[in-house]
Amino acid sequence: MPVTVLVGMQWGDEGKGKVVDLLSENKSIVARYQGGANAGHTVVVSGKQFVLHLIPSGILREGKTCLIGSGVVVDPSSLIDEIEEIKKMGVNAEGRLFISPRAHCILPIHRTQDVANENRKTQKKIGTTGKGIGPAYSDKTSRTGIPFSFFNDREKLVSAVTALVERKNCLMEHLYGGERFDATEVLAYIDSIAPKIMPYIADTREKLRIAMENGEEILCEGAQGTMLDIDHGSYPYVTSSNTISGGVSTGLGISPRNVDKVIGVIKAYTTRVGEGPFPTELHDETGQKIQDEGGEFGATTGRARRCGWFDALVARYAVEINGVDEIVLTKLDVLDKIEKLKVCVAYEVDGKRVERIPDDTSILERAKPIYHEIDGWNSKSAGATSMDELPEKAKEYIKYLEEVSGAPITIISTGKGREAAIIL
Repeated sequence: MPVTVLVGMQWGDEGKGKVVDLLSENKSIVARYQGGANAGHTVVVSGKQFVLHLIPSGILREGKTCLIGSGVVVDPSSLIDEIEEIKKMGVNAEGRLFISPRAHCILPIHRTQDVANENRKTQKKIGTTGKGIGPAYSDKTSRTGIPFSFFNDREKLVSAVTALVERKNCLMEHLYGGERFDATEVLAYIDSIAPKIMPYIADTREKLRIAMENGEEILCEGAQGTMLDIDHGSYPYVTSSNTISGGVSTGLGISPRNVDKVIGVIKAYTTRVGEGPFPTELHDETGQKIQDEGGEFGATTGRARRCGWFDALVARYAVEINGVDEIVLTKLDVLDKIEKLKVCVAYEVDGKRVERIPDDTSILERAKPIYHEIDGWNSKSAGATSMDELPEKAKEYIKYLEEVSGAPITIISTGKGREAAIIL
């Protein structure tokens, strides 16, 4: 079946938005399978910069259908704002964007709880975006959430909201010390937003089934990256959903048998937002230079991203966990002015050499990187559209990353614009 899955191979922010936009040219459907508005996909088209949080980047390609699956938690206010924002920039989502009725709704009370929990003195800082993602997934798992299908059943909606508010008020009173919520106000909010969001609710799984039967090309995109997966990431410094390729089955209802290809997206270096272990992090001028050259600030929060050298163990782990067939290498041009590059090829953990990340990812907290040093090219790769345009040292670096990652690199991004890419 012609289903391609696109996943991040690091801690997110790998440049998936541009890659989705690039690949969606030849796809009929682009479907998002997990996460929420904590994701930020930045795409530059003809000099215009689009920052998308919930809407798949395929929306920027005329005539493409975009789906938000049941595995996504949706803040309706944020989504409506996003729809209006791209409309001002000449992109219409009506009749092209559809949301699963099984997707759960993020309410203002979820955002309040998210912030209150992160600010709690006894709570270990995770570095959440405060968008209500975690609390919404928690409610979904505990079967007290609000899927969009409830919007069409008043009795069910009132009962669910009443029970949810009662539960949240216990937390606010006894754990967070915050103000109590009012069920009437929550229902009033839902009533105000429902007319705007309900026209986009549709049976996304049926649309995918028909497309697969007709042999149409489908691109499935995730948010964040492999190392933020709730089950396989650097727990507890992770997101609240399955970011890996397996999330496609749970988040969209696509059988694993129907997945034809998995494409991983990885930066030519490594970044991370928020708290948590990061073995190759740089705290020197080089790290600052990468941050400045790469514009490494979160599209969702504006937070500065921590920067470090390429980590081959993380890359191999992502290839293994996701079944990556091909790799898209992004932000090669950011390294144009760095004379000496390093690639982490192993860790020293408790005095021993470790060459793969085991199931116990806590080793990341004790890992000291063992590096292989490579000469930089110290010349321009930015804007290159063919391998012939790249400096020889840049080609050598790409070849080395391919070897240590364990999968072929088939696309290289050399800049922000849609056209700045080498497709092999």
